[in-house]
Amino acid sequence: MSQVNKRPQVIRDLIELATYIAENNLDASDRFLAAAEETFKQLGKMPGIGKLCEFSSPNLAGFRQQSIKGFRNYIVFYRHTNTGVEIVRVIHGARDVEAILDENFRQDEDDIE
Repeated sequence: MSQVNKRPQVIRDLIELATYIAENNLDASDRFLAAAEETFKQLGKMPGIGKLCEFSSPNLAGFRQQSIKGFRNYIVFYRHTNTGVEIVRVIHGARDVEAILDENFRQDEDDIE
């Protein structure tokens, strides 16, 4: 199994999404978190299973996406790296995903400078 690295934003995403789900169904929130972790493990074993994203921004080349099993509207965005996979974000599919990811990329670049 390849190494699975989660960016800090992923933890914030999971907390925010689980909190939102828990407002209506606490059990579903727990299942969501377990399913997300299982999806991360699966990506570590088979990084190529996710669909290659076709974003217009060149900053996002090589990103892949995979729905969380049982929660298909929640999508894991990740990149294959030399050592495994890097989980970049977990976002509800109804949002403007490309804009969110591109903004993240620009913020990361600003943090490096």
